[in-house]
Amino acid sequence: MGKKRSAGSGGGMSPAQQAAKFLGVSVLAGAVLAGIALPAAGALGLAAKGSVEGFDEIPANLKTPPLSQRTTILDNQGGKIATVYSRDRTVVKLDQISPYMQKAIVAIEDSRFFEHGAVDAKGILRAINANARGGGVSQGASTLTQQYVKNVFMEEAGDDPTKLAQATQQTIGRKVRELKYAIQVEDELGKKKILANYLNITYFGQQAYGIEAASQRYFSKHAKDLTVAESAMLAGIVQSPSRYDPVNDEAEAKKRRNVVLQRMADVHDISQAEADKAKASDLGLKVSRPQNGCITAVKGAAFFCDYVREVFMEDPVFGKTKEERAKIWNRGGLTVKTTLDPQSQESVQAAIKENVYRTDKVATAVTLVEPGTGKILGMGQSKPYGTDNSKNETVLNYSVNAKYNGSGYGFPTGSTFKPFLAAAALEGGTPVTQEYPAPYQMPYPSSVQTCSGKPWVNSGGYKVENENESEVGPYRLKEAMEKSINTYFVQMLGDTGMCPVVKMTDKLGVVQGNGTKVDEVPSSMTLGSTGLSPLTMASAYAAFANEGTYCTPVAIDSITGPNGKAIDVPKTQCSRAMSTETADKINTLLSGVTDSGTGQQAGLQSRANAGKTGTTDARKNAWFVGYTPNLAGAVWVGSASQAVEMTDITIGGRYHAQVYGADTPGPIWRSAMTGALEGRPAPGFNLVNIPNPDKDKDRDKDKGHGDGGQDDGNNGDDGGGDGGDDPTPDISLPGDLIGGNGNGGNGHGGWGR
Repeated sequence: MGKKRSAGSGGGMSPAQQAAKFLGVSVLAGAVLAGIALPAAGALGLAAKGSVEGFDEIPANLKTPPLSQRTTILDNQGGKIATVYSRDRTVVKLDQISPYMQKAIVAIEDSRFFEHGAVDAKGILRAINANARGGGVSQGASTLTQQYVKNVFMEEAGDDPTKLAQATQQTIGRKVRELKYAIQVEDELGKKKILANYLNITYFGQQAYGIEAASQRYFSKHAKDLTVAESAMLAGIVQSPSRYDPVNDEAEAKKRRNVVLQRMADVHDISQAEADKAKASDLGLKVSRPQNGCITAVKGAAFFCDYVREVFMEDPVFGKTKEERAKIWNRGGLTVKTTLDPQSQESVQAAIKENVYRTDKVATAVTLVEPGTGKILGMGQSKPYGTDNSKNETVLNYSVNAKYNGSGYGFPTGSTFKPFLAAAALEGGTPVTQEYPAPYQMPYPSSVQTCSGKPWVNSGGYKVENENESEVGPYRLKEAMEKSINTYFVQMLGDTGMCPVVKMTDKLGVVQGNGTKVDEVPSSMTLGSTGLSPLTMASAYAAFANEGTYCTPVAIDSITGPNGKAIDVPKTQCSRAMSTETADKINTLLSGVTDSGTGQQAGLQSRANAGKTGTTDARKNAWFVGYTPNLAGAVWVGSASQAVEMTDITIGGRYHAQVYGADTPGPIWRSAMTGALEGRPAPGFNLVNIPNPDKDKDRDKDKGHGDGGQDDGNNGDDGGGDGGDDPTPDISLPGDLIGGNGNGGNGHGGWGR
């Protein structure tokens, strides 16, 4: 080869210089193969200080990262909920790849692959000759093995742009490392394994990594079934996935495919006749669009799918740091079997669709939990999963806490909180027949004990009242619970104190939507002014069904890794929250709510059931939380922004002058529970005998409609906390915060039934 410049060359490298460059690579390759340290190549100008490491100093062991793959999320019956991935890849063995595909990729990328070692000397000389004549670097000399090593570097870099740039930088140093590792790979893996690995790791465009994903993307078939023409097209994409993308430029892809077909004929993988016939055919695309992420989940389980991912990201069981957990999740290849029960999930979705429209001003969220196991069997909401506001979509999961991509503060629960107070009082020795005067209206107690020892003091003279003026005591606990008498429970709190209630809610896993403890003020401890999530409420009520034992909620039953080995998953933690005797009493009290109290519209006819209604101040939230011995469920209806007062409103095509916990959440709960429990055992509660004294039987029982909050006369902005002066916590939230307005009890403190 000549060394003089081309006449008239104004700049850049002449063909001779290009040849010299490739000759240097050739000599370098020879040096590597001979095991000689690189400084010997310095005479060729290839070992500038700092640009190349000594060959012998490069680590001999190529650390091959596990290939990122799809993760499949299953329900508890093994049915697929969704497929999620950072890179769409399914690793397959060589015998699961069409022989045509194997021949096509070798023919076009490295036709002498099975004849040479890690470095192809003839290929280097061929590249030198072609590039010298062309006046540029138009042809490379990398073997398939070297390309595989480069892909390993890229896979290890992941989506980190800095690491990716380093993995692909055009430097002699990187090339030398690539050569060293190629020698190691050839020695350790052998040709067939290298070919399989290459076909599984390389990128084929359209978000498809590896030949199986590519085959599915472009032809909707398995890689083992690819024809010669299909194989040639896919092999042709590898050189430039964007340029030869058949979806966006079919003509260019066809030209490239035909180049591959001709190359296959030239190296005698196929006959010229076969090549010509394949060239004359259309591409035959049958494109399958990428199906990735929880947005593709079936049975309305997108929010549950998202919750599963959030649990994985948050739980130290899966890795010490969030970064470590994210790396495992993004690497994929997992099979995640969840607790979601398809029958229960379908019932939840049907109940939602029947009662609340996605276009309504308000939304609903429903969660079902199994007592004794903590397993989440169903989870859904009326606003669909997505980011298009014009379609009423949201990615916020109204059923869970903010930590898991839920509402920032949860939603005030109204009178569904009263059973927690009752359980604390009964556990502390209050008789189940306890009677209080419970007038229609009364002041909060002058002082109430707190856990700090400093009592809360009613220095503002704040009052509370019942829903209806006809609701005047005295009442005993059973009737007070059935009718949800506000003044009764405020008096009970005065005698019990707030600390026992705090301890009870702690045992029941009751925390606000933002993860903090329930506010220690009267409105939170009696009338549910604190924001909680449906999952929190369903799990807490499940403890009543489970004879007083609380179990933490779980969504993941098992996980299998890419290697087929089981991965540890978080297990439910069960602990006694109250005595069995107390639980039996609560079950009896709440059975009365669905039998003859405010929750009659929610009651189940064919099996033992219990529950409680709840409606909050200004009717911004309505709840029904209930259970049978083998299933607990919580239903919330309201505006996520807490901006809608549910009066004079149409929900699910039905007009409501005023929304109550019984008339809107109640029927949703009944429908969801009925379908979920169909065909399943119907055990009973261990009910206790609670004496019911003679009372005015003609008193308005407000069948199903005694569940609304009223103004207690305090028109100011209540404030206070432990030892504070007001009945409600002092929380002031920006109006645009999800679940913000009034969630902490701002307003009047008149949180209703």
